[in-house]
Order: sequence, then structure tokens, then C-alpha cells
Amino acid sequence: MTIDELIDSLPAYAKDLKLNYSSLVRQQTELSQQQLWGTLVASAMVSRNLELIRAVLAEAATQISPTALEAAKAAAAVMGMNNIYYRFLHLSSNEKYRAIPAKLRMNVMRSHGVDQTDFELWSTAASAINGCGACVDSHEKVLRNHGFTEEQILMSVRIASIVHAIATVLDTESIAAADTVTA
Repeated sequence: MTIDELIDSLPAYAKDLKLNYSSLVRQQTELSQQQLWGTLVASAMVSRNLELIRAVLAEAATQISPTALEAAKAAAAVMGMNNIYYRFLHLSSNEKYRAIPAKLRMNVMRSHGVDQTDFELWSTAASAINGCGACVDSHEKVLRNHGFTEEQILMSVRIASIVHAIATVLDTESIAAADTVTA
């Protein structure tokens, strides 16, 4: 199923998500094609809905280079690790944890093959979904220091929020359909 077919299949109670997807993803002008589709890829991956991941990856493969696609996937992967680790450090009141080296490999953050700011943008979107304030703050500062506007950053986060909400609806409908079959 294509991403457009998937969006069109959302139930009536998710009409706002359809409208938001249409206006923010299909009509946005703040982000480049690579930034947009990288945000969609990273957001779909961290939202963990298989149907959505398949549809986004298939479409992204026609919209951005293989290097950019792999980099967006790498941003989601490394943020899946970092967001847990750094969120823990942020939430814990034990200052000693912050003094202990992370000892987590993060080489992909410098060896992904795309513009560093694009990778930072995708990391910001993934971190927003994963709820890591420390990572959101860190990546957002890098973006602002490299000339990104608040509008560009917020567009990426809006897209992440829509993707996550769509994943939630798809998961819910899948469960409801399975329960109807077994009832």
C-alpha cells in the first residue's frame, strides 16, 4: 500500500490527521525534499508501525537518494539508543551518572554521508517522538547554530507528530480488527 493509500484509509475519527498530512507534508515549503522525506523515514521508524514504515520507505526510495535514505534510517536507529540513555541521565537526580562515560558507539552521527544539518533535523524529529528533552535540546541548538529557522525545525516536529499519530491510529485499528476476528 502506498503512503497516500494508507493515509486515505484512515478512519473518520482521524480526519484531522489526513488533513494535517495533506497540508503539512504535501504542501510544505520550509524543508527540502531530502529533509522532508528523511523526517518521514526517521519518524515512521521510531513510531514502530510496520504498515507505515513499509509505505514510507517505499515512497522515500523514489524521493531521495539511497545515501539519504540510509542516513535517515541511521538517525532513527542511533536516536533509539541515545534517547533512552540521555533521557535517563536527564531524569535521574544522581549527578554521578553524568560524569560516567557513555561508552556507546555513535560513529554514524559523523559518517552518514549527508549534510550534517539534515541528519540533525531527523535526529530532532526522532527525539521529539521518543520524548528525550536532552536530545531535542542538543540537536535543536545545532540546527539553530547552522542557520535553521524555528519554522523549519517546527515543521519537522509537526511532521513527526503527524506520523506518530498516524502510527497510533493504524496500531489501534489493527488491534480492533484482530479483536473483531477473534470475537
